[in-house]
Amino acid sequence: MIPIYNENLIIDAVEKGSKNVVNIASVRMMKDQLLRIFPIEGVGSGVIVDKKGHILTNNHVIERADKIKITTKDGNIFDGVIVGSDDLTDLAIIKIESKEALPFADFGNSDDLKIGQIVIAIGNPFGLDGGPTVTAGIISALSRKLQFENGIQELVQTDASINPGNSGGPLINTNGQVIGINTAKIPYAQGIGFAVPINIAKSILLDLIENGQVTNRPWIGISTIKITRQLAKYYRLPTHEGALIADVQSNSPGEYADLRKGDIIESLDGKRVIDSFQVSLDIRKKNIKDKVILGINRYGRRFDKEIQLLPRPINVK
Repeated sequence: MIPIYNENLIIDAVEKGSKNVVNIASVRMMKDQLLRIFPIEGVGSGVIVDKKGHILTNNHVIERADKIKITTKDGNIFDGVIVGSDDLTDLAIIKIESKEALPFADFGNSDDLKIGQIVIAIGNPFGLDGGPTVTAGIISALSRKLQFENGIQELVQTDASINPGNSGGPLINTNGQVIGINTAKIPYAQGIGFAVPINIAKSILLDLIENGQVTNRPWIGISTIKITRQLAKYYRLPTHEGALIADVQSNSPGEYADLRKGDIIESLDGKRVIDSFQVSLDIRKKNIKDKVILGINRYGRRFDKEIQLLPRPINVK
């Protein structure tokens, strides 16, 4: 069945949302086995986020790039400079210098998204000429938790077509507001695309611009696994729900609070914990000066532990 959209709504949203979308061309110099240097070119998209020329995109679009060229919708070409990047969220900030005022994005609130809501992906798939490409779809799912090389990401799922080159471009609502940054597509599935919720991007945007990295990322220093009924039965655990602590790192808030391998986290700030992803994602939404209360089950004995959050070490994934 072909989706039916309000045509004027889509047109107005695209007119507003596409003005600040840019094409990103990157060049990375590599060496072959004979030490000969050759360029590898990449393409992606980005969205201008302020009048100073800062551009939000995916980290993998510009990672290890030696040269970056930015093309705006009106055809102007700029040299781009990497200001900051973050592996965990796959987000990065580039800056361009323009003598003219640049249009910048209007951010929406990704916490207000609803399944079935119409969304529009804007980007530059395959680096095609002629300006941004637009695809429309709906929000298929919220809070999809996916495991990537650099950690867990909580993403918005959409059926709007997202192709190579769309990465880093905006996902907008029918008001033309950016509600996500297109970031991934499952290669073996049809019609499944993902975007980083814009509220996650907003929470680290200033940090990336001012410090070049995320400095306000709280950390407990534990590794957890989800408890299943099979796992609980095999190890004779006192409960079949929660997050089982598999490791506690040295000199971490978890160690300082006397968390132990084998402890089960049953709640976080009074909220029931049903899987291991929930712990790390909820902690990520806190600030480094915050304290959290973990409800612990230690071999059947239940008690609360107050944890003082500390900054996540740079070399810890």
